[in-house]
Amino acid sequence: MTELVFYTNPRSRGRMVRWMLEEVGAPYRTEILDYATSMKADAFRKLNPMLKVPVITHGDVVVSEVAAICAYLADAFPEAGLAPAPSDRGAYYRWLFFAAGCVEPAMTNASLGFVPPPERRAMVGYASTPETLDALETAVDGREFIAGDRFSATDLYVTSQIGFGLAFGMITDRPTLATYAARHRDRPAAIRAREIDDALLPQEMRGKM
Repeated sequence: MTELVFYTNPRSRGRMVRWMLEEVGAPYRTEILDYATSMKADAFRKLNPMLKVPVITHGDVVVSEVAAICAYLADAFPEAGLAPAPSDRGAYYRWLFFAAGCVEPAMTNASLGFVPPPERRAMVGYASTPETLDALETAVDGREFIAGDRFSATDLYVTSQIGFGLAFGMITDRPTLATYAARHRDRPAAIRAREIDDALLPQEMRGKM
């Protein structure tokens, strides 16, 4: 069996990938990296020159970036049913990469206090944070799943992004998004993933991520 290795830190975006791995159900080995030491080591630089987690290796395959990892795992383990049939992947790809390319940078910039001036919004992929969240609401409003009729890797990734936004105050007064995320965050695999990562956190931080 090809070994699947997960490089992460419990205080990182790796929490999303942990959930995906638990949904997939395939055996994997976890390597916990420290921000100050092992994440900056030459051995890890060869896997990700950005010196950031998460990263997975699957045999000789190396994948970084959360959305890419989720898409890869869904394809590598089709028996988990986390991707629609290739002919039905329009919405699946659209909203997976919208969340990566628009939602995350919009929320990050908002948390840093950066607001694109109106005359420069055309230069910014997400235009503005409110516009991005408005668009995401249209994707989930009245829907149990964002793409198709069952849970997919896109639901996992979008739910995770919304969850981080709600937890850290970057998303407020968006009941449509909160309801959608609440629908999925208590899946058994999500609970298992949180329990695993929370157990790796310092005592004072447990239950806050």
